[in-house]
Amino acid sequence: MPDAQDSGFNQLKMKILIRLPNWLGDVVMSTAFTDSVRKLFPEAIIDVIVKKELTGIAAMIEEVNNVYPFSKTQNKGLTGAYRFGRNLRSENYDLFFNLPSSLSSVVLAWATRSKKRVGFDAEGGRFLLTNFYPAPSNQHRVDEYISLLERFTGKPVADPRVALKVDIADRQLSSGKVLINFNSEAQSRRMPVNKAISIVNTLTRAFVNTTFTLIGSPKEAAFAEQIVAGVDNKTQIENAAGKTNLQELAAEMACAGAILTTDSGPAHLANGLGTPAIVLFGAGNENNTSPYNKDNLVIQRAGKLPCEPCVKNTCPLYDTPKCMELLDEMQMIDALSVYLPYA
Repeated sequence: MPDAQDSGFNQLKMKILIRLPNWLGDVVMSTAFTDSVRKLFPEAIIDVIVKKELTGIAAMIEEVNNVYPFSKTQNKGLTGAYRFGRNLRSENYDLFFNLPSSLSSVVLAWATRSKKRVGFDAEGGRFLLTNFYPAPSNQHRVDEYISLLERFTGKPVADPRVALKVDIADRQLSSGKVLINFNSEAQSRRMPVNKAISIVNTLTRAFVNTTFTLIGSPKEAAFAEQIVAGVDNKTQIENAAGKTNLQELAAEMACAGAILTTDSGPAHLANGLGTPAIVLFGAGNENNTSPYNKDNLVIQRAGKLPCEPCVKNTCPLYDTPKCMELLDEMQMIDALSVYLPYA
């Protein structure tokens, strides 16, 4: 497999297209990749393809010129992916980086007829790529993406960093406001309602001058409402679940004193914005998928069960994820005390 150095790729000005991952957290983590592409190809036009629901995040990636929203509903299956890619042929891309490990994304890459199509050797689509590499095992997701760029270019990437930009010109920083996210797509990573209520009660008693705002998507609003209904002191609680789009949420997050969150997309969003984050881990493996930037980051795990981390989406042993129920609430208070002015 020829790499970038022996493939005739020596032009300064080129057009690069990047297929971003399909999940919020992964898209945020991929910003280290796009930033590194910009540093290696400073004069290039860099465009991205992103899942339609995540278009708002792509708009926060500073290195990107154009964003193409991809809808799986409108472009179903391999045929839809091929049609979407074919419609981009007229753009004449020199280089296509494919970050998702899916056959449909490789078909899309092939359909663009980009001169070089680079991705991981996965799901049988390698023959549609010009350059393919085995995905590294047991690496952080950010380092996995970066390895693709390093192997293709033959150049090391120094100090990759996850970063997003957001406009907060009309907002005020509030160290007395904490965002709380107890949601997750996976049942094993979602905070059980009773434990969530207990945590909020503990926090409102410890930080009497702090406002705690529950966040989440529209489909998570009912879950957040269950929590609000069960807490003792509702005067310190706001329920913003389902009431903000991704860009509005990012602006709120950038102005907050801190976020307390499960292992989920919002944890990575906060990390990319530089917001202090206390991230609660259960089933997930923090060595592979924790927020990447280590400043203003606290990882909390109970670590009392031999099955941690199982990395399963549904707990196979308990009705509710016990690894989440065993998390220490006093450790949450200690972690938040660093960032909150009133305790």
